[in-house]
Amino acid sequence: MEGDAARAFDEVHRRLAPLLDRAGPERAVLAGRLESCFPQLFAAVLPLYGHRWDFAWQLEAVLRTALEAALARPARLVVRDAERRPDWIRESGQIGAMGYVDRFAGSITGLFDRLPHLEHLGVTYLHLMPLFAVPDGPNDGGYAVSSYREVAPRLGSMEQLAALADELHERGMALVLDFVLNHTADDHAWAEAAKAGDPAMQAFYWMFDARGEVEPFARNLRQIFPDRGGDAFVRRDDVAGGKWVWSTFYPFQWDLNYTNPEVLRAILGEMLFLANQGVDVLRLDAVPFLWKKAGTSCENLPEAHLVVRALNAAASIAAPSLVFKSEAIVHPDEVARYVRVDECRLSYNPLLMCSLWDALATRDTRHLRDVLARRFHTAEGTAWVNYLRCHDDIGWGMANEDMTVLGIDPEGHRRFLNGFYTGRFPGSFARGLPFQENPRTGDCRVSGTCAALAGLEQAEEQGDATLVELAVRRIVLLHGLVYTMGGIPLLYLGDEIAQPNDPTYTSRPAEAADNRWVHRPYFDDARRQRALAEPATPEGRVLAALVRLKKLRQTEPALAVGPLELLALEQRYTIAFRKRAQGRSLTVIGNLSEHWVDLDAEALGPGPFLELWGGQSFDPDRHHSLEPYGLLILARDG
Repeated sequence: MEGDAARAFDEVHRRLAPLLDRAGPERAVLAGRLESCFPQLFAAVLPLYGHRWDFAWQLEAVLRTALEAALARPARLVVRDAERRPDWIRESGQIGAMGYVDRFAGSITGLFDRLPHLEHLGVTYLHLMPLFAVPDGPNDGGYAVSSYREVAPRLGSMEQLAALADELHERGMALVLDFVLNHTADDHAWAEAAKAGDPAMQAFYWMFDARGEVEPFARNLRQIFPDRGGDAFVRRDDVAGGKWVWSTFYPFQWDLNYTNPEVLRAILGEMLFLANQGVDVLRLDAVPFLWKKAGTSCENLPEAHLVVRALNAAASIAAPSLVFKSEAIVHPDEVARYVRVDECRLSYNPLLMCSLWDALATRDTRHLRDVLARRFHTAEGTAWVNYLRCHDDIGWGMANEDMTVLGIDPEGHRRFLNGFYTGRFPGSFARGLPFQENPRTGDCRVSGTCAALAGLEQAEEQGDATLVELAVRRIVLLHGLVYTMGGIPLLYLGDEIAQPNDPTYTSRPAEAADNRWVHRPYFDDARRQRALAEPATPEGRVLAALVRLKKLRQTEPALAVGPLELLALEQRYTIAFRKRAQGRSLTVIGNLSEHWVDLDAEALGPGPFLELWGGQSFDPDRHHSLEPYGLLILARDG
């Protein structure tokens, strides 16, 4: 350390020495983490809060919060910190699954009974959707958090969650939770104190006395949910004195004010409480919105990155094996900027997701190949979480400039994709629903399960065996690509048994206004049993394919995060890439069309190859064709 950072460290180290002394035999280890993480923390918080007269006190308060959490960390988790390989997120054997506790298992205790199913799928990374206490009534699917330290009573308790974390760890699985740090519910204890007139708590949120104070911010903001109407500010007369409150998403979610360092410290405390329950990964919700500045869009500002870096550094002192995952469904350049060892080592890969669905609809892999060539690499120590579907809707987040270079009209193409996946385009096989459709612009996003979007729902409704066959192949192909590209493949639970849309959400008042619930069905045990007992059924074939993909990931090191080489095979319908590791290469070829495609064997290079998907030898000197929606996985030693 040099200069200001070194002087600041010497001072806080002196003041925090009594706290470090409480670590006993672990003092040297904890002091070492404090020293190694301090420069990153100082570099992040100085631009944010260095102008404040109490900056030194605020810096010390953040460090004190981290050290107190380190001292409270259970011994079993301290051991896990020491044993956890830093690059575990990049290993080939990692497989993720996500879902809602109640929809997948009923409750936290019910999850224990589901663990054999997860092990059958090879799951090593279990992402449970928001499970914290929420308000009665609308709660944005759990993203309006009333308390970060309480589980929703209908799901269980924090003690049960900690016990689940222990059991997952025993089985080689990591526990992943959403952490909503942009806002709280309007009944959170902080918000209730703000309503009562506590000025310190009102300073935790963005509150304004008059509408005129709002306008410098409001005029530059985009509308997140058109159905909401109005803008991001709501008049709340239940706040003492009456206030305008910033609520980016819904009126019952109040945005936190990170220009106040007390908010940073308080949120850190909530994070570390969860880390000490055994949570391994925190998915940081809505990170682009963390920092607000008048005259800007208030999205992806440089200060938002500094907030995440500060939290990362402080968390690394207290819980060094904790990993952050970013959720930034924005321009691809902005998504990638959060993927750093000192910010979020993991990130959703929304661009790959929408590019795969794009290729499936257009039968054209140009954009997908461009994404893999230019936007798929991540830095050492980081990884993508690759997925076809998550709890959220699908938005077409491709970069306009990328599509223009490829000769694609961006807005027209998005309208086509929306039409195709909502079944409005002639010849579409999809059964999605338009989400948050804007009648003025025609823009929308798409809701639907994988089976509905890939055509299985329509095919089964029509009773057409040929269409069912094509739909199953689409589902298997898409998952095959996600599982072989490198990164952590993430399965939305229910997709492994090809569950269709759930139209019954409209009968539940709390869900009826949000059609994303159509693709969050309750797990169908009967369908799973049928998949196991009748492997020739669509659900049986999909489940069997995912189990085979699990085995490939467990045995083929080349499927870890690493360089991906695109191959120049047929350039429209197919995607082909090669990955190498430990003297072995895997070549993956997918046909994203309903046509047979001839393969240029010369582009594959010399054999011999073993075809791992069909288990047959593959002679590159012979003519080969790839069946509709077919998948080849070719292995070669040397």
